[in-house]
Amino acid sequence: MACYSLDPEPPPKSCKSRGSNLPVHFKKTRKTAQAIKGMHIRKAAKYLKDVTLKKQCVPFWRYNAPRPKQWGWTQGWWPRKNAESLLYMLKNAERNAELRGLDVDSLVIGHIQVNEALKLRRRTYRAHGRINPYVSSPCHIEMILTEKEQTFPRPEEKAAPKKNISQKKLRKWAGEMALWVRALTALPKVLSSNPSNHMVAHNHPNNEI
Repeated sequence: MACYSLDPEPPPKSCKSRGSNLPVHFKKTRKTAQAIKGMHIRKAAKYLKDVTLKKQCVPFWRYNAPRPKQWGWTQGWWPRKNAESLLYMLKNAERNAELRGLDVDSLVIGHIQVNEALKLRRRTYRAHGRINPYVSSPCHIEMILTEKEQTFPRPEEKAAPKKNISQKKLRKWAGEMALWVRALTALPKVLSSNPSNHMVAHNHPNNEI
């Protein structure tokens, strides 16, 4: 049984796929895997097909090209062989999901990892009896697909419709409010000028009834 660097959560809603000692370059495969991590499987499959057809590219640390501007980067390349290997792994994981009875339309790439495998050393013969090393860099790929729970947006509460008030009514109300403010500000002056209004008659025992 193959060992994985990560245990999926939750296990019943995930599926795995793994390839060992694949004859594709480690660095290019790792960059391509980083580009599709977290994607929906349909979107990732379309992206990998576009890479093989040179419609989209993978952001790289080398090879200037105008295509990587959609990634906010200025360097990219079209690793066709690496994209085909990842596409095969993605289809294999999708078949495993169908066998487990998972909802294929809600699967995303929750985990993908590319590890460097043991380098294969060969030799190439040069002129004058020279021999140069001919080294390849294969890799191991592991992929885990997980079911993404569907989230339904909360219905927006409908705001009460605003009443359209004419400007004429607004001016009329503003004039009435101004009159009320003037009357309230003038009331203390009126009361202070007539102190008799504040006097209250009190019953005195000497007062005749």
